[in-house]
Amino acid sequence: MKDAGVSRLVDVRLNNVSQLAGFAKRDDLKFFTQSLCAIPYVHTPELAPTQEMLDGYKKQKGSWSEYEGRFLELMRARAIETSTPRELMDGCCLLCSEDKPHQCHRRLVAEYLNERWGDVEIEHLG
Repeated sequence: MKDAGVSRLVDVRLNNVSQLAGFAKRDDLKFFTQSLCAIPYVHTPELAPTQEMLDGYKKQKGSWSEYEGRFLELMRARAIETSTPRELMDGCCLLCSEDKPHQCHRRLVAEYLNERWGDVEIEHLG
């Protein structure tokens, strides 16, 4: 993240302190990003899907296309393009639980904001 010029880590997970988060729990991330990279950590659950959506997709093995459609509608209903400060997203790295972006809501957030704002540069860090 430091080499990529990231200005802050924006955690878009709904559950950032659960047992499943492992080393990526909120307090650990705050410590690591600040200590190792001098990058602040921010949790933004308003950019996360609902628990119902997550359960339908993960636990009940729902389809990606259904999940994606429901999450896009949620972002529209939440009007994240007006409720999310642009300065929060400027130079940020979005974090969620998926390792690849193709079936990940952080990609959907970035693409949605780019469609609304028109100037979001999206780079997937490996």
